[in-house]
Amino acid sequence: MPAPPVLIVVGDASETMDTLYPYHRLIEAGYEPVVAAPERRTYQMVMHEVREGWTITKEWEGYRIDADVTFAEVDPDRYLGVFFSGGRAPEYIRDDPDLIRLTRAFFAANKPILSVCHGVEIPARAGCVEGRRMATVAKCRFDLEVCGGVFVDEPSVVDGNLCSGRTYHDSGRYVRPWIELLDAARDAA
Repeated sequence: MPAPPVLIVVGDASETMDTLYPYHRLIEAGYEPVVAAPERRTYQMVMHEVREGWTITKEWEGYRIDADVTFAEVDPDRYLGVFFSGGRAPEYIRDDPDLIRLTRAFFAANKPILSVCHGVEIPARAGCVEGRRMATVAKCRFDLEVCGGVFVDEPSVVDGNLCSGRTYHDSGRYVRPWIELLDAARDAA
């Protein structure tokens, strides 16, 4: 039986660790990660860190990743779940009408969803966070709350089908519950 596909949403400036840790954990757990972006091309990821003496996030070039499909090509019914990676990319891609369409479809179908860091800006923009408890990086708290979500400052938050985390520093805590939700969805299918 082929590995069930799981969508990973990226754009230029997706955070490297935010993206690659869940990507490789999906493979390890028997899933096929499928990278979706505005266009089929190679995207430049970044590394984010607040360095000592800095009050803002500093950014360096990270690894690159190829998009397998465009947002316009995504049929959400084909995918078991979705992951919204962090970094600065969500700020730039969140208004894409096809990304909004597919985000709403995953939420409406109650499929396993993972969001980390700035990834919250995508479901917030799509109108999918009202009343939902989510972790995100503190600077995105406003984005979540202005759209009706509930900010939780914890390394991992599970609210029904929605898993979330603050930053890649918490990866070891929020990816496992999401994979457990994917396992349950796969077994029920």
